[in-house]
Amino acid sequence: MLLPHIQNTTLLDSTPGNPNGYITKDGMWAAIPLMGSKKFIIVHNGNQVHVSNNYKSAKSYILKNSKKKK
Repeated sequence: MLLPHIQNTTLLDSTPGNPNGYITKDGMWAAIPLMGSKKFIIVHNGNQVHVSNNYKSAKSYILKNSKKKK
């Protein structure tokens, strides 16, 4: 089976402090950087749910809301 080539493998890396994006271990939440700005789009289950002004607030939003959903 041939796997697709991923140009930027760290785009959704779950390591803390990564300005390229953030994804939870279960894959339900992600913070994706907007092109040309410092803002991040928050995605939950494939739907855009919020836009944060920076990485820190995006990760905070995800952690806060992922605890609510459980």
